[in-house]
Amino acid sequence: MSMMSEFKSFAMRGNVVDMAVGIVIGGAFGKIVSSFVADVLMPPIGLLLGNVDFSDLAVTLRAAAEGVEAVTLGYGVFIQTIIDFAIIAFAIFMVVRAMNTVTKKEEAAPPPPPEPSKEETLLTEIRDALRAK
Repeated sequence: MSMMSEFKSFAMRGNVVDMAVGIVIGGAFGKIVSSFVADVLMPPIGLLLGNVDFSDLAVTLRAAAEGVEAVTLGYGVFIQTIIDFAIIAFAIFMVVRAMNTVTKKEEAAPPPPPEPSKEETLLTEIRDALRAK
């Protein structure tokens, strides 16, 4: 089997295609959440905290010098990233929780075994009578 045909059989398996779709959708979802946090959630929070722009929050470690940029520690962007993570983690938790609920319903207790037929009952009685002798 050539390497290309082996790769084709690997890539066309259902699991790999499903995983690829999940990764693409996850990337798009991450961008949506990042935009939501940066453009919708953080401005009102910054307004409540006294017109603070979180993307500008930073600690200057070394001031800018002639021809050299300042070295800063941007903790505001880090706070936004933590909020992004919390929202994505909560969304994934809710999806997994919903999937577990559906799976538990599908794994309901199996039905009890059917009652033995008349022949089986008769044979059991004969067996028990023979043992008793």
